[in-house]
Amino acid sequence: MTQTIRKSLLTLGALAAVGTAAFWASPNTAQVASQNPVSLRDTFPIGSNGLCEAQIQAPERGSGLFDRKYNLLCRDAGAPIGTMWVVRGRVADEAAARFAGPGASCSEQAGADMPSGLEGAKRLICSREGSIIRTELLVGERGNRTFAASGLSAYRSALSLGVASLANDRLVPGTVDIPLTQTTDTLAFARQQAESITADQALNEAYRRANAGEFAEAAEFFAASAESLTGTSEIEARLNEGLLQSNLGNFAEARRRFEQTSGGAGTSPVLARLQRNYEAIDALNQGQPSLAIDILNAPLRTDFGDTTALRSLQIGPAMARRLAAESDNATRGVIAMSLTPIERAQLLDGQADYLRATSQRQLGDVELAASSLSRANTTLSEVRSGRIISILWLRAQVLSELAELSEGAGDAGRAEALHKQGIALLDSAYPESPALYSAQAQLAGLYARTGREGEAIGLYREIVAEAEGRPAPSLRNYMASYFSLLLADGASTEAADDIFSASQLLLRPGLAQTQAVLARELSGGSDEASALFRQSVNLGRSIERTRAQIIQIEGDAQLNPQAAAILTERQSRLVSLQDQQAEVLQKLAEYPRFRAVSGGAIDLAGMQSILRPGEAYVKMVELDSEAFMIYITPEEALAYRVDATPDELEDIVLGIRESIAIAEGAQVVTFPFDLEASRDLYLRLFGPIADRLPGRTHIVFEPDGALLKLPINLLVTDDASVAQYQARLEGPDGDDYDFRGVQWLGRNSQITTSVAPTAFRDVRAAPPSAADKAYLGLGENTPIGDGPVGSTGTRSALAGGENCLWSENIWSNPIKSDELFDAASRLGGGQSGGATVLTKDGFTDTAIKAREDLGEYRILHFATHGLVTAPQPECPPRPALLTSFGDDGSDGLLSFAEIFALRIDADLVILSACDTAGSATVGAALEAGIVSRGEFALDGLVRAFVGAGGRTVLASHWPVPDDYNATTRLIGGLFEGSDVATADALRLSQVALMDDRETSHPFYWSAFAVVGDGSTKVVR
Repeated sequence: MTQTIRKSLLTLGALAAVGTAAFWASPNTAQVASQNPVSLRDTFPIGSNGLCEAQIQAPERGSGLFDRKYNLLCRDAGAPIGTMWVVRGRVADEAAARFAGPGASCSEQAGADMPSGLEGAKRLICSREGSIIRTELLVGERGNRTFAASGLSAYRSALSLGVASLANDRLVPGTVDIPLTQTTDTLAFARQQAESITADQALNEAYRRANAGEFAEAAEFFAASAESLTGTSEIEARLNEGLLQSNLGNFAEARRRFEQTSGGAGTSPVLARLQRNYEAIDALNQGQPSLAIDILNAPLRTDFGDTTALRSLQIGPAMARRLAAESDNATRGVIAMSLTPIERAQLLDGQADYLRATSQRQLGDVELAASSLSRANTTLSEVRSGRIISILWLRAQVLSELAELSEGAGDAGRAEALHKQGIALLDSAYPESPALYSAQAQLAGLYARTGREGEAIGLYREIVAEAEGRPAPSLRNYMASYFSLLLADGASTEAADDIFSASQLLLRPGLAQTQAVLARELSGGSDEASALFRQSVNLGRSIERTRAQIIQIEGDAQLNPQAAAILTERQSRLVSLQDQQAEVLQKLAEYPRFRAVSGGAIDLAGMQSILRPGEAYVKMVELDSEAFMIYITPEEALAYRVDATPDELEDIVLGIRESIAIAEGAQVVTFPFDLEASRDLYLRLFGPIADRLPGRTHIVFEPDGALLKLPINLLVTDDASVAQYQARLEGPDGDDYDFRGVQWLGRNSQITTSVAPTAFRDVRAAPPSAADKAYLGLGENTPIGDGPVGSTGTRSALAGGENCLWSENIWSNPIKSDELFDAASRLGGGQSGGATVLTKDGFTDTAIKAREDLGEYRILHFATHGLVTAPQPECPPRPALLTSFGDDGSDGLLSFAEIFALRIDADLVILSACDTAGSATVGAALEAGIVSRGEFALDGLVRAFVGAGGRTVLASHWPVPDDYNATTRLIGGLFEGSDVATADALRLSQVALMDDRETSHPFYWSAFAVVGDGSTKVVR
């Protein structure tokens, strides 16, 4: 399920800490920072559409004091695509020798458009013998400076905008037009950026992004710096990794990191404070303010807990040397300078007072909170007169807390002024950031609570418009007030557009991004461009996997010569992969459809335009304490508040799931289904549209929160069904497992599961498979070991193992291949093409990975055990499908990463195994070469098969049964008609089981969900 992020989490999450670098602002901080000269920034965006960024590099040998060099990074490119320079003196005439590098042959391109602000600018085209890669060199002069940019010609627009920004010393707006596969999401791009700069730079950039509220991106920078830093700097980076895991809701992982750093942090007065504050924030993130106060009041794990003692330098020689080593020298220019350890300690003590105030306010002690906030404000202001840009976020947080106290005291005017002061600070230092949007949303909330509804709605709309569809998950804490304002008079047609647009700024499953990549690849059929696109995708993932391998080996390589040799080979391979990708992107740039496109949100009218008659798109949005629904058809739209809180929905869904089936020992046990709870949930979720929804022929449902774990086809649409069931129970032949006649939502409506409006749009627009064969069925593994051959009644592998390896017993209960041969017999003849079934020794993981014809089948069907948990509780789960054992390289499992690497071209993938709609771990995703989040439902095996090339996937929400031949009958029914939509074929097959007394319980028919676009035909 999604992480239910509470208000304190992201309000406090921006407290990523006080970094080493301090940017000392003039008294007119806001004015100076708003002008934002790029000469004072270590990193800056290129253009206006967020696809490329410049990162400052270490000075070149022989460069002058004021010379600068930057790497230029763009999404989907595994290495920097160019370099930019600012050089003192006028050396444009020497450009080829000075900037193109050895071995380059350059010629000037006449008549080309030149960047603004440069005198005598010229563009040179450069090449090297033996390489197809062409580079462009832009160079010009301004005053006594030469500005140059060199890089791949496919990235001309980025080079032009980048060098123009340098020459004008401000961000020059414009659209970057680059070859784009959209395979690199925000997190992958962040790691790519982090690895292109020094560890110290990455650490400072990590703080900047964390303070801006970009927690997931900051985590990538902290991780990259931690891999290269040593000593107290490494501990600092690891501490921040832990905090950001807490901010993202991964509390167990945060605790593990804090335990790792606690010993080392106690050796430093700065790190001890850092550890104290972070553990307090972690407690607040988990809603435990009393624990936070206990942590803050406990003695520090260092002899230097008193800031006064530090100021007096009452330290020994060893500590003096340590503090001197921690304190960086002055950096580039006169604005950026380092905080001393004493200053950092004082700022962290100020932060601790702020955390005390937050905890005290949550516990209802307003007077103590006000005192702590006043002390925090004084402490922070004392350090360099408060003119330190890198802590403006913290001062903004203090102002926000003071505003809330003023509001609570009835002084709305002062509260508004304080909020505006905080917004001004964030706007000056972190424009267009999640932290700024959150601060603006807090002011909008004040307007809403004080009767200024119009101003509140206007400000909320402004925030949504400025975000331009870019995910801003921190807004999840503040949208409830906005939605409630829009729905003040109840369900609303007028509010649907606003709520639909705002909801798309919240966090999305990784599956949505993978579906977008597949849709892009398929947009032009199977021509050369699509082949290049796929090659670029594969190279990008290979680069990510190789980077992960390098990180794993680096530690051993310092002591083990064999590991050192492997490390050298991996590093060489990484360079080779990056060169290959540059060549592919250069070719891909020649195809206009694969240049930069907008990946933003879809508006309500756009959603209505892609829906067909009889269809409805129903989007659920779960916020902190409320949930909302948006109902969209081609003719109408309606938004309303769900009649249950997220906690209530969690309890109801859990109760319904437990009435379906639970695992007890080595068996899956079913219970009488809770029909009343199902009816209650239907009304709570869909009350305002309860009478309209069953009339839609095709319902596309986008779940959130607890509903990610429950298919809505088992919800009961009328009271009569409950009454008739209860009356039947009271009769002499009452059977509490007999649910015939119940009006389930899935009885008359086809149901598709979506993960995002844009994902559904992309999948619907994708062309059909070009494969010329109908069907490939895979299953019935060859048993191994001495374990007993038997049946658990489901396709769930419940037997555990040791040391994170599965027991041999799980291979001893193969799923019968009857349904595979049945489907093959239906699809093997006529115009639909051939059908093939692979079982036993032909169904091995190594054989499947070696097949080069997987892309020749329109339907892939796996009937086997699904492994979605872990062999032991302490082991990380790695989603996989069980296979037979093959050659020496076989482990009898087709893993998430191995599936993702398959090359298929399928209209439909059927996963007839247990709980295949589950999630994947971040580790499993990294093994596949993807770095976006993987903890949502549907981010596991479903995402892997979409990444491999599957348009629509049929997956299960729990262990699917073999009793009464239920699953074989259910899947077999999909192929009874040759001209039936996938979701309708599933519905008809489910109805047959609903109407059979033995299989009328939802356990037997309800588990499977169609993910993608269920309106596509099974056979087309």
